[in-house]
This record gives sequence, C-alpha cells and structure tokens, in this order.
Amino acid sequence: MRVATRGSALARWQAEHVASALRTAAPGLDVELLVVETSGDRRLDVPIWEMGGKGVFVKEVQAAVLEGRADLAVHSAKDLPALTPDGLVIAAVPPRADPRDALVGSALADLAPGAVVATGSVRRRAQLAWLRPDLTFRSLRGNIDSRLGKVPAGGAIVMAAAALERLGRLDQATEILDASVMLPQVGQGALAVECRSDDTSTLGVVAALDDPRTRVELEAERGFLAELGGDCDLPAAAHARAAGPGGSIALTGLLASLDGHVVLRREGALDRIDGAAAAADLGRALARQLLDDDGGASLLDQ
Repeated sequence: MRVATRGSALARWQAEHVASALRTAAPGLDVELLVVETSGDRRLDVPIWEMGGKGVFVKEVQAAVLEGRADLAVHSAKDLPALTPDGLVIAAVPPRADPRDALVGSALADLAPGAVVATGSVRRRAQLAWLRPDLTFRSLRGNIDSRLGKVPAGGAIVMAAAALERLGRLDQATEILDASVMLPQVGQGALAVECRSDDTSTLGVVAALDDPRTRVELEAERGFLAELGGDCDLPAAAHARAAGPGGSIALTGLLASLDGHVVLRREGALDRIDGAAAAADLGRALARQLLDDDGGASLLDQ
C-alpha cells in the first residue's frame, strides 16, 4: 500500500504513524511512502494566504492518489480545503492530538508592548491582535526546526502544540494557549487519511483507523468552514468537543477581520450527536448564525 505525503519531518512522522497503524490493523501488509513536493513547500518566501490559502499543501498529494500513483494520502486535517475533491473521500480520522496553539519564546502575559510575534496564520494574528492590540506581527514560514530558530528577541512564535509534540519539541513551548484564548484552526491536531472513493480494498483496510469521536469533531468543524464559503480568506476557527458516539457535542466557531478589530464568536451544542452528518449540520448551522445574526456576512462583503 502506497502512502502519499509531503516531505517535511512532520509530514513524514504523520505518514509513518498511519503506516504503523495500518501494519497493525492488517498484519503482513507492505506499506511504503511516496513523498510529494507541494507548491506550499516550494514557495517559502510567499505568505500562505497569498498563494490561495488552504490547499497549497495538499493538492499535489491528492493528485498522486487520484492518478493512481498512491493508494492513500495522509494530511494534517487543518491543511485540507473544506470541500473534498471529486473522486476522493476522507476514509479515516485517527485519534486527535492536542488541538491547541503554543507560544515559543515569551508567554502572552510577558510580552512587552510592541513585542514581535511571528506567525504565518491570519487566524492566529487576528486573535492575538484582538487580545493585544499593542503587539507587532511578522510573517513566519518554513519547517518546524527552521521556525523554532526564528523566535524574535523578547517576542514569540506561534506553533501547533500537536506538531511540537509529534517531533519531540513540546518542551520548547513556553505556553499552551487555551481554546478560550486562541480558538484552534479547523481540524488542528487531527490527521485525515484520504483515498479514492471507488477503491473498496483500501477503504476496507483504512476504516480500522477511524476514531468515531475525532470523526464527529472534525465533521462539525469542517461543516462550519464550508458554510462560511469553503475557504474564506478571513480568519476563521472552530473547535468541537465530543463526548463520543451517541453522546453530546459542543462547538465554538469564530470569524474575524484581518486586523483583529472585529472578532465574532458563537457556541452551539447538541445533547446527542447521531453520526458525522449531524455533526456537519451543527457546524453549518453555527456558521449561519455568525453570518446572519452576528454580522459575519458584512465582514465577508467587506
């Protein structure tokens, strides 16, 4: 079984993690990695949102599966566009790691007025600007190790806690930001395994890796993003907390202006979640409330 992945250390870790789980689920299965370079990896001098935002790290990897060069692809779920391309399906969502963001350098309360915070995410920038309008922001691109080497003097960089943990760098985090302070990216901390929708053999093997709790959380968050307009250019975030199959689910969604002057935040919940479709419906309903009742539509218009 051929697994398509980006070539970064984090992407390789994620792909090997899934490959190991596949070997456990199907003893004797031969699994190999197919490393694919993406446009997001090639153009490190351009901010992600200027290249088209979500999708710059996954399109070429998805193409390898669609073209039959690989049987499945492993992605950071936060990198996936809200809509899955025709011919592909998210076949499995393994158990989620910590979805929160982390500061490396100074803690938020210790940043002096005007301190520099480096991040390549408009979501992170907008929320920090809302909390601390005095901060100065700088773009940040590159792999984990290169970013860790760019902590501004007296400032901080923002990273996904899961990425630091997976590469054994979590001890470098100065502060883990609670979701009430910094709402995570849609799918942050989760992995998504994609394969061709008509590849019944691969679907059957990969299904063993699916975690029902993480699946409904991801579907709720992706439903929220899809209702905002797929991959809207504005800072958006969502964080779902599910009790498990058939249990309750709570979802918090956010939409903000690029400068962080306006941050809209709303919560929704269901006492009982009946499958992934119901979770996605919750996400879409929450997004509609932000757009129709809270002024989110005017942000998009602007």
